[in-house]
Amino acid sequence: MRDRADCALAAQHKSGTRCARCLKGAITTSVGPILRLLVSTTEINEAAATMALASDLVQITPSLFTWQAYDRAVKADLFSSAIVTARGILLVDPIPLEKEALDDLAGSGGVAGIVVTNGNHLRATTDYSAKFSRPIFATTVAFCDASLVFRHVADGDKISDELRVIEIEGAGIGEIALYHEAADGTLIVGDALINFEPYGFTFLPAKYCSNEKEMRRSLRKLLAYKAERMLFAHGLPILSRASERLQGLLESDL
Repeated sequence: MRDRADCALAAQHKSGTRCARCLKGAITTSVGPILRLLVSTTEINEAAATMALASDLVQITPSLFTWQAYDRAVKADLFSSAIVTARGILLVDPIPLEKEALDDLAGSGGVAGIVVTNGNHLRATTDYSAKFSRPIFATTVAFCDASLVFRHVADGDKISDELRVIEIEGAGIGEIALYHEAADGTLIVGDALINFEPYGFTFLPAKYCSNEKEMRRSLRKLLAYKAERMLFAHGLPILSRASERLQGLLESDL
């Protein structure tokens, strides 16, 4: 799903019931070569500067965090994640976060890199990369029209030796999911799966897919990874029995 004002699906996504504060009640406590592609960093920085600023950092597990803000420009809630690894913290599809919360997060181990799940989710990535002097990880095709330096990742790679990359064909440009084994497993998805009203937990609508049938087949790869929870770029996290929920969704599609 595009994080842009012309996103028709995002325009239907209402604010008010999915803020990070609401989450608190549900919460208990070497990769490939660096690539340079041709994109305007000025446009990237301008987009990040106008993006909504999140104030709350929610800790889901000792090694998993999320933050969220409603972006009026795209009329959607944007969600970001952070995973603490032995090599440092990996930020996933990050939007801006208030300084105090960001300092708290960085204090959990130092930022090791920023992961972008598809070509529509650059968000504030370049700002974070510059601030912490850390690399950006994405697929080769994710930013084929941008002037951006990043490290290429592909299906089966591990970022920081812990975060598994799973390519999802047929969704958005350069779509990947991520898997972290700690604490009974966590899956993080970009756009291929969503979890917000009025749609609920479901597939990315066909009009945003490059090949809907291929995407749904590709999502079956996620069943090979045991996950108690699942986080999204758009929608509330699933905090228990995520693999079972996913299997039920995929079986309903047969």
